[in-house]
Amino acid sequence: MFPLRDTIPSRSFPIMTILLICVNLLIFFYEFTLGPQVESLIRSLGVIPAHFNNFLSLNPSGWLHLILTLFSSVFLHGSWFHVISNMWYLWIFGDNIEDRTGHLRFLLFYLLCGLLAGIAHIVMNPLSEIPTIGASGAVAGVMGAYIVLFPRSKITTLIFLVIFIQIVRIPAIIFLGFWFILQLLSGTLSLGIIEKSVGVAWWAHIGGFFTGMVIVFLFKKRSY
Repeated sequence: MFPLRDTIPSRSFPIMTILLICVNLLIFFYEFTLGPQVESLIRSLGVIPAHFNNFLSLNPSGWLHLILTLFSSVFLHGSWFHVISNMWYLWIFGDNIEDRTGHLRFLLFYLLCGLLAGIAHIVMNPLSEIPTIGASGAVAGVMGAYIVLFPRSKITTLIFLVIFIQIVRIPAIIFLGFWFILQLLSGTLSLGIIEKSVGVAWWAHIGGFFTGMVIVFLFKKRSY
């Protein structure tokens, strides 16, 4: 299933959503220019769970660097598909959440979802030496907020199964609920597996989604 648009128009211009999309794309373009050197950038600014095991024994500069990676990793991506898919989901669902929270609070909400998504990934994969990057945890937070604020919305969705292609409207609670169940199943199956190659940070998606569902009530406007 691929979402094309939702059915709830925004009442305000989603400047922060657009800005986040532009920043992510610009950073990816920069990564693209680095060639093979991009690997060192990703290892430096991506989240590596195993590096957090000795967090308390580090000096303040070490703490600062590890905390920085929880934010910097949210703006790095590994491929064109990676960045475009994340930004597309942000575009579909982000404008309505920004509309409900306001521009600055939406940015804070997005970053906090990304932070806690990264922490969820670290907790569930403490031995992983693989750098984790991508906005998917933060975007999952936006999706979690959407399912609680707009459960009756419809998502115009492209469904394709081999030669069968159809465009249908699916209730947001079903579309996002199905997405979350897939993440939960995949995350559960990944438990106990020490990553030795690049994989999907399922628990970052799960953690981000739960975070968005809960904390959006702290950020949304009192009157709408």
